[in-house]
Amino acid sequence: MTINKIFCIVLALAVTAVTSAVYGAEGLKPVKLLPPQTEGGKPLMKALGERRSMREFSPNELPPQVLSDLLWAANGINRPGSGGRTAPTAKNMQEIDIYVSKADGLYLYDAKTNSLVPVLAGDIRSATGDQPFVKGAPVNLIYVADMSRMAGMPPGAADFYAATDTGFISENVYLYCASAGLATVVRGWVDKPALARTMKLRNDQKIILAQTVGYPK
Repeated sequence: MTINKIFCIVLALAVTAVTSAVYGAEGLKPVKLLPPQTEGGKPLMKALGERRSMREFSPNELPPQVLSDLLWAANGINRPGSGGRTAPTAKNMQEIDIYVSKADGLYLYDAKTNSLVPVLAGDIRSATGDQPFVKGAPVNLIYVADMSRMAGMPPGAADFYAATDTGFISENVYLYCASAGLATVVRGWVDKPALARTMKLRNDQKIILAQTVGYPK
């Protein structure tokens, strides 16, 4: 093994350790998502016809490819040259972050690197909503507005656009789930202050909605 290879390995381990320490996610590693499959799926009109909310979920995990496609559909980069996303935002602020709560921990979806960044180790799914099905579903998405990216916008307008931008993302999730045979429901019944404390969010981060995704039960 060359010195360069040893250096790269040591550097990678150091970056992972720093990432875990910063986010309080010791034991979790960053997850490099598979490239999204952008071909196939049901025609748009068919997916619209089958779009619906479902509240019964199988506990089966989503396969890696399905999770990658889901997050790309939600708010992934569809124009690499400009960094444009699959969902619009006011003034291209891209202020909505998607947190992914799974059985092993909480992750932040990083669209630029197509990866999941560890945030918290441990299962916090039950904290993401009060409905009984939440804690057993494989994936709960939490949509968080980073208000620091909306500097200069009046508070009322910032709240309005954060809500509408979240709506675009959640509808993308609905349409992907209809196309892929998944079940989903968007949820506002969340103890947001308690969840924000659990997620260790900053004061300028605001939980907007949550959305449960899995296979139909």
